[in-house]
Amino acid sequence: MAPSTLILLRHGESQWNRENRFTGWTDVPLTDRGRQEADRAGDVLRDAGLLPDRVFTSVMTRCVHTVWRVLDRLGRSWTPVDKHWRLNERHYGALQGLNKEAAARMMGAETVRLWRKSFSGIPPADAGAPAQLRRDPRYSRVALADLPATESLEMTLRRVMPYWQHAVMPQILCGSTVLVVAHGNTLRALAAFLDGMPHDSLAQLHIPTGVPAVYQMDAAAQVVSRYVLNIKK
Repeated sequence: MAPSTLILLRHGESQWNRENRFTGWTDVPLTDRGRQEADRAGDVLRDAGLLPDRVFTSVMTRCVHTVWRVLDRLGRSWTPVDKHWRLNERHYGALQGLNKEAAARMMGAETVRLWRKSFSGIPPADAGAPAQLRRDPRYSRVALADLPATESLEMTLRRVMPYWQHAVMPQILCGSTVLVVAHGNTLRALAAFLDGMPHDSLAQLHIPTGVPAVYQMDAAAQVVSRYVLNIKK
């Protein structure tokens, strides 16, 4: 088994990122800045000679459009892309759509901080969310029990890991350069797993939009080194 490279990239800025709203599984578009961030991410990957053999992403528009722009800048629009709901953002339950500062004022800043930043904090559920999601063709074949009404970061990691093990890991083990384009919380969960971070340190972990993090992996898929590519604004 050959060494491999894993690249984690959060999508470019979305409209609700700009508005400081809890986005979760709500499908919102990239902003102009978000499209520029995706283009710059593609440029720095090209300049670093990091050309993905395989791409994995969520089924959210903000991720899919980021992938399109990155691969276009790389001149590799033909690269195989796998999309899966298990890479979707954390579901924020009843918080989705709320402005984060307004939610903190209404529900208490410390309570909202724990929901957002801790490993096990679970936001209030949106009981109708699973049935509503099933009406979306992206999730029409997903078991109702697998569709979330809310998620902690721990629950998000449990949702991501089966796909990681069965789809992403085989590509890493065969020596491919793998690009995963996902969301702030799915990537926080993955980064914590890859780096072996203690759960109480996750509150300080922030994944910026449009900035590639590169992991060099050995033949056993263990992390050898990690660095972030510099993005010039």
